[in-house]
Amino acid sequence: MKVAIASGKGGTGKTTVAVNLALALEEVQLFDCDVEEPNCNLFLGFELEPLEAVTCLVPEIDPERCALCGNCASFCKFNALAALPNKILSFPSLCHGCGGCSFVCPAGAIDEKPRSIGLIEKNSSDSSLTFFRGVLNVGEAMATPVIRALQRHIDESRHAIIDSPPGTACPVLAVLGCADYCVLVTESTPFGFHDFLLALEAARIFQVPVGVVLNRDGLGDSRVEEFCRAEGIPILLRIPNDRMIARFYSEGVPFVKEMSGWKEKFKVMFEMIRAQACKNMGVS
Repeated sequence: MKVAIASGKGGTGKTTVAVNLALALEEVQLFDCDVEEPNCNLFLGFELEPLEAVTCLVPEIDPERCALCGNCASFCKFNALAALPNKILSFPSLCHGCGGCSFVCPAGAIDEKPRSIGLIEKNSSDSSLTFFRGVLNVGEAMATPVIRALQRHIDESRHAIIDSPPGTACPVLAVLGCADYCVLVTESTPFGFHDFLLALEAARIFQVPVGVVLNRDGLGDSRVEEFCRAEGIPILLRIPNDRMIARFYSEGVPFVKEMSGWKEKFKVMFEMIRAQACKNMGVS
């Protein structure tokens, strides 16, 4: 089962939930798909080894064969190619690697060359927790190919916890599209509630069953709870606005390691997730 940990906005606590849930279960895989800012390992402290370079195929135009017809630039919807009267300009950082430009080129003047956009890493230490993360190169705009490459390392025979990017853009949709269940982490504040609704709408597009973790519970108001009650969305866990939890977070220490009772709470939460996911899949 693949469980995505998502939130409508950054800073809500999804990495805290992903790391502590993975450590509570131990025999699982944890994937940090927040490739623009992967920070799970700040709390895990694993030694990491490079596993795979992620590349994107970009067009390389042979000026000797190019007939300057402009078909390639007209085809590209991402403005990665521009047709000038005497030259085709290429902007590799805008290319999504679809290969369409070479397909429509009547002169066969376009070859595709790989360009590095990121890296996949894995923990090298002997641990019951298997950890992978994707790292997008600084300045790169396309996170989704790195996330896709990371997802290819999921062992389908084991449970996988996936720390999603924040927001509701393409990288998040790439995670939700492969998930069996989505945990939405939110806060009971007006801003948190607004972005929670956006994330919920994204999850519903993929018909992924959803549960909620209320982080910093005790702050704000009751609008998230009232909404969840009305919509039949389960509150899986409440993490209180606790000074001790905040201190462990600031020190990079997962609080399930230091505070008694929380491993059991996360395990109970996972059983709720599994029951709901199995029901959704029609598995008894």
